[in-house]
Amino acid sequence: MADNKPNTVIFGVTGGIACGKSEVGRILKKMGFVVCDADRIAHDLMKKGHPVYQQIIDHFGTCILSEDGEISRPILGGIVFRNPAELAVLNKLVHPLVRKNIERWITESRQKKRSAAALIPLLFESGMNTLEWDAIICVSSRKELIAKRLKKRGLKCSEAESRVESQLSLLEKEQRSDYVISNCGTLAELEEFMQEMVNRIRVKRVL
Repeated sequence: MADNKPNTVIFGVTGGIACGKSEVGRILKKMGFVVCDADRIAHDLMKKGHPVYQQIIDHFGTCILSEDGEISRPILGGIVFRNPAELAVLNKLVHPLVRKNIERWITESRQKKRSAAALIPLLFESGMNTLEWDAIICVSSRKELIAKRLKKRGLKCSEAESRVESQLSLLEKEQRSDYVISNCGTLAELEEFMQEMVNRIRVKRVL
C-alpha cells in the first residue's frame, strides 16, 4: 500500500437499492472526502463518442436510443433488468472500463494523500471488492423503508423487484463488507453514525 497520512482513508461504499448510498456520499463530502460515483462513470462511458457506446448499440440495437441519439437508460434498463443474460452482456461491456477508471482514481487519491470514497452499487458483483480499499462499507436499511423510497422514485413494484433480484442479496453484501451502516433513522443520526465510524477506522489504522 502506498505511503499516506494515518488519517487518510479510502472507502468502497456499496449497499442495496434505495438504502441511502447517495446520502452517505453527501455526508462524506461534508466531512471532506472526495467522492466518486461508479454509476456516473458508467453513464459517461455510455455517451455518444465513447467506444462502449457503439458496442452497446451493436448488441441491443438502435431501439435503445432516445431522440438525441444518446442511449436511453430507462429503455435499456427495461431490457436488462428483465433478462439476466442481457444484463450480463451489458455488465461485461461496461464494468471493466469502470474498474480501470476507479483504479486510476484510487491511485491518484493515495498520491495526493486525500480521503476518498467510491459509491459502487455492484462492488461485489463486479469484483471491485479486490481493489485497494482501507474498508468496504455497506449501507443497509429495512425492507419497508426501501419500498417507500422506491415508490417515491416512481418505480413500479415489478421494476423494483427485478432490480433487487439482479444484485446480490443485501444480507450477503452486509456479510462481505467490513462495516455496515444501518440507514433506518433520521439524517442527523446517519451523520452522527458516519462520523463515529470514520473516526473509528482512522484510529484503527494508526494503531
